[in-house]
Parts: sequence; structure tokens; C-alpha cells
Amino acid sequence: MTPRYAQRMANVQPSAIGELLALGADPSIISFGGGYPDATLFPADQLDAVFHEIITAPGGAAMQYAPSNGLARLRDQVAGLMRADGMDCTADDVLILQGSQQGLDFAARMLIDPGDVIVTEDPTFLGALIAFAPSQPEYAVIPVDAEGMQTDRLEAVLAAHPRAKMVYTVPDFQNPTGVTLSLERRKALIALANRHDLIVVEDTPYRHIRFAGHNLPTLKSLDTEGRVIHLGSFSKILVPGMRIGWAVANPDLLARMGQLKVAADTQTSTLNMAAASLFLDRYDLNAHITVLRTAYAAKKEAMLDAIRQHFPQDIVATDPEGGLFTWLTFPDGFDATEFMRDVALPKARVAYVPGATFFPLTPRANHARLNFSSPAPDAIQTGIAALGRALHATL
Repeated sequence: MTPRYAQRMANVQPSAIGELLALGADPSIISFGGGYPDATLFPADQLDAVFHEIITAPGGAAMQYAPSNGLARLRDQVAGLMRADGMDCTADDVLILQGSQQGLDFAARMLIDPGDVIVTEDPTFLGALIAFAPSQPEYAVIPVDAEGMQTDRLEAVLAAHPRAKMVYTVPDFQNPTGVTLSLERRKALIALANRHDLIVVEDTPYRHIRFAGHNLPTLKSLDTEGRVIHLGSFSKILVPGMRIGWAVANPDLLARMGQLKVAADTQTSTLNMAAASLFLDRYDLNAHITVLRTAYAAKKEAMLDAIRQHFPQDIVATDPEGGLFTWLTFPDGFDATEFMRDVALPKARVAYVPGATFFPLTPRANHARLNFSSPAPDAIQTGIAALGRALHATL
């Protein structure tokens, strides 16, 4: 048999994320690779009680089909979370997703024809590039600095790319760099999107994991023309295994995404939606998030302290105010992919995500993303020290 694949499959390639997650399953390797939350902090007892109650409830409602846009009660609860974060939102403005990753897929399929342009940060979230690939986009990229996307460069990029339809951004504790888009640049991005008639996809899975500085308004809360699609998720603030995310958007955009939802999977798991909803009714999500913030802040400091102690001084690490990642910049000419394959994995027994794959157009080999939320504190110390010894020997 010779399958005659569609042309779009040429853009669908194996990802470094999948390869790194497989490496992380080896217990002899200390993995700073995947964007995993700390499993020891999962509210397992509360979730056990919640799932038991909804499964044994008379009538079996939690095990039946549900509306394709999500359980009404959960949509109302998510809308409440959005209002508390400064957005004008009702349950009718919310679409429950199979993780916010599904929202990235829907946004591209809804908006992008082959050859249309998506504007992204440079570097950007690898999972977004994977989600966009089947829609066969072209990319235009905007460099990132300590204040996020350099929006002063966006005007010229848009002028050079008349087929630009969508801007994708992770404004809070960006994946992979950990930087946060400043308030001035948030306002500039919305103004440029209005001027050039663009849809802005705002991806916010890490937004609530802030452990320094002050909250900045979401792009959706600054949106005056209904052109921002705001994506959120319970994966980092509750548990990723429930695969529950959401989109908040204007009625027309949300209706179109809802149609794609029906085509893709009919609905998100009723069982998981019901469990998430009952958890929000019974327990204090904000108190749980506070625990996460405290733990991840300590882990970030432990990792950065270890990097300062063990790494060569010409390696730079970002110092994020929240989220799960720090971003390493090595000297020019250093190849982080080759180093991990030839040295870090076989000798130091440490894994990370090489940075080249996060750049949509021109891969830059001298970067890497390190996750600090998942490893135990002693593993952070041991892994960074081993990596540092290997780096000193190589550099």
C-alpha cells in the first residue's frame, strides 16, 4: 500500500517535544525538558473525592454526552475567573476545549489558508507551530527582549506581509523565554491589530503562576473591537491530565470555533468537565495556586542560583517573574542540540529542550529551554551541577 497523503502532511513532522518527553521517562536522566507541573502538588485527595461523587451520583449525568461548547456550569465558572482577571465575560463567551492546544488548532483552521501569514514571537511556543502546521501558513517573526515581543518592529513586518491574518503571542511568562510583554507593548499590539485588521491569539496557560511583580491586563481586556481570542487552561493550575482549556472570543469567532469543535471531537469529556466544575465549587482554586506559586518561585531561585554557581559566566539565563521556564543563551557557535545528544544525555545524564526548534524561520542553535517546575529541588541541584561540569569541559 502507498498512502496518498494530503499536501498538508508535508508540514506535519515529528517534534522535539515528543522526543524529549520520551527521554524524560528514563529514571536515570534528570529532565528539564517537558513543561510539566510538579506532580507532588496535584490535589489528588480532592480530585478523588470529586470523581467518586460525580461517578456515583444518581442518573449518571457526568458519564453522558454534554453540549459541544461545554457544561453550562463550568462555562459560568470560567467566565467568573475571567471577570476576576479584568475581562468582560459571560458563560456565552466561553468555549470549553480539549486543552488550550485545541484552541490553537481551531484558530489556524478557522483563519489560515495555505500561504497566509501568522506573525509570532521569535522564538515562540513549539506546540503552537505544531498546531498551525497542517494549515500550511507562512510565518513572519518579531524578536523578543526582556519586555516581550518588540512591537516597534511589528508595523514594518505587517507592511511587508499583506497576507498576515493572525498574531500569536504568549504574553505572560512566554514559552520558551519566560519574559512578559510590557503594558506599553500590549497596548501597541492591540492598536496595530486594529489598524491592520488582524486577529490576535492570546495564549495564557502560565498567567496565574506569577510569583514576582504585578499582574498586567490581558490583551482581551484591552480589546476594543472583538479581535482577541483568549486561550486559558487548567493544565498548569489544576492538573494537565484532565485536558480542560477554554477560549473566550467574540460571538462570531466563538461560533466558528464551536463548529470546528463538533467536527473534531463533538465535546470535551463530560466526566472531566463535571469533575473540574465540582472541584471549583468545593475547593479554593486560588489557595491551590498560591501553593504552586510558592513552590515554583523557590525552584526557580534554586535553578538560577545553581546556574550562577556552576555554569560558565558567558551563558545567560532569563529570570522570569512566573511560569515554568528559563531560557539559556550560549556563546555564538555553540550548538545546544549537538551538545545534548553527544554530552548532556550520555555523560551528564541531563535532558533539556534545545532552542533551535522554537524559531519559526531561522533556527538559532545557541539556546535551550529549561523547566524548573517539575524536577525536585535536589534534582535541580544535581542536574545543573552535572550540566555545568559538562559545559566547562566543552567550552
